[in-house]
Amino acid sequence: QVQLVESGGGLVQPGGSLRLSCAASGIISRINAMAWYRQPPGKQRELVADITRDGRINYADSVKGRFTISRDNAKNTVYLQMDSLKPEDTAVYYCNAGIKRLGGAYEYDYWGQGTQVTVSS
Repeated sequence: QVQLVESGGGLVQPGGSLRLSCAASGIISRINAMAWYRQPPGKQRELVADITRDGRINYADSVKGRFTISRDNAKNTVYLQMDSLKPEDTAVYYCNAGIKRLGGAYEYDYWGQGTQVTVSS
């Protein structure tokens, strides 16, 4: 069974920083693209940033210059460094990855359980 487990959420004041981590576990052959999404209260889930296996990165306009996505392929982990946080960044943050299981023929989309980020004074 493949799982994505997020950590690092919490309460932070405006202007502060948080670092989210998401580790994939299970019998994994290959992880392709990894991404962070978020769902603010009462709104739809939206892409925050994604990163390909070879390191190509894409950011939502709302987080450019403030958030940094990175990954460690040896650890099957993706990170999201969030700086200069704003109240509008408050959301549940979800990790997403395209994973091929060992012995499997296809890649499947996996999601983490979500971690709450609250930016408030």
